[in-house]
Parts: sequence; C-alpha cells; structure tokens
Amino acid sequence: MKLRVLLLAGLCVGGQARAGLFNDDEARQQIQQLGARVSSLEDVGKKQAETNNQQTRTLLDLQSQIDSLNTELRSLRGQNEELVHNLQDADKRQKDFYIDLDTRVRRFETTDAATPQPGDAPAADNPAAGDRAYEAAHGLFKAGKHQDAINAFREFLKKFPDSVYAPLADYEMGAAYFVLNDYKNALASYEDLTSKYAFSPKAPEAMLGIADCQQGLKAISAAKKTLKQLITKYPDSEAASEAKKRLATLK
Repeated sequence: MKLRVLLLAGLCVGGQARAGLFNDDEARQQIQQLGARVSSLEDVGKKQAETNNQQTRTLLDLQSQIDSLNTELRSLRGQNEELVHNLQDADKRQKDFYIDLDTRVRRFETTDAATPQPGDAPAADNPAAGDRAYEAAHGLFKAGKHQDAINAFREFLKKFPDSVYAPLADYEMGAAYFVLNDYKNALASYEDLTSKYAFSPKAPEAMLGIADCQQGLKAISAAKKTLKQLITKYPDSEAASEAKKRLATLK
C-alpha cells in the first residue's frame, strides 16, 4: 500500500513538472498502468508470504514428527534394556539353582558312606542311602531323562520322605513333569512342596511353577491368584519380583 501511495505521489509531482508534455488522458492511462503494476507486485508479495508460511508450517510439522519418533525410539530402547535385564536375571537364577544343587551333591560325594548291610538301619533312617538315591535321580534329571528322573524321584520320596532333599526332589519332579507337558502332575508336585515345606528356599519358585502349570491348563484366573499369593507370602524373594512382572502382562 505504501508503495502504491509513493508511486502515485511521484506521478503527480512528475505530472505537474511536465504538464505541458502530457494531456489528461495520457496521464490517467499511465496512472492506471502504474496502479496495475503495483497491484501485481502486491499480489506477488502476498503469494510469496503465503508460500513462506506454508513452508514454515511444513517444517514445524516435520520437526514435530521427528520429536515424536525420537520419543518412541527412546521408549523402545528402554523396553529392550528391560527385556535384556529380565533375561539376565532369569539366567542367573537358573545358574544359582544348579550351582546350589551341584554344591550339595559334591559335598556328599566326598562322604565315605558305607553300603548298607543286612541288619543295618532301615533305608528311611539311613541318610547316606537317601543322599545317594537323590543324587541318582538328580543325575537323570540333569541328563534330560525326565521320565526316568520322575520315577527315581517318586521312589526316593517314598523311601526318604524326611530327607533334607525332599523339597528339591518335589521341585525337580515338578519341573520334569512340566517339560513333558504333564501340567496336572507337575502342579501336584509343586503343591506338595509348598504345603509340606513352606519354609524351603524353593517354595517361592514352586509357586511360580504352580502359576505356570495353571496357565498351561488355561486356568488364567487361578494363575493370577497364585501370583498374588506368592507376592504376599514371600514379598522379598526374587520369585515375588518375577510374579509382579508376570501379573502385569498376564491376560
């Protein structure tokens, strides 16, 4: 608009200075031509401004999308780190379990226990015999001979129900059944451990096993209930921490 006024003012001044050179018609024609040029320049300016505004909006939209993608990427990295941490924890628990078992086995392997002779104490009163029976069953379990291990553990528990290895035998027998997809018998083994040996270090893990069996049997509500009971009963155990994670994802 300012440009239009300046041009028109200039025309008027110039027209007065050269009044003898142009008549009114020519002056009006030039004024119209100049006005048209000014309008054209203003239209170009408006279009350029609109183009700039559109480019600015496009850049802002792209920046917003980039920020959103960066946020999503950070979230995915966090989830990946959590999964790696969970896998490392599970691997550590498994290693600790077998280290504990192997330590116990080696301790009794170094014991010079005489073979029972006629007239010796009955099997149930002979700890050395019970230890050897458990070691044999445990060896089968480690070798992956799960059905043979189950048979050996059942015989061991029948003969040595008061052995210090009874909770471990129940736990490993439940694990062997679970590997064979026999969830009902696995459940029975784990429940036997939790009912008879509630203060055993394996009791919390046995409750996790119970929840796994219930999931395998499609009893999801029961599995959730078991996990909640585990958290309440053994709140400071690693199994309780795992139960909380499973509850968050169990549908």
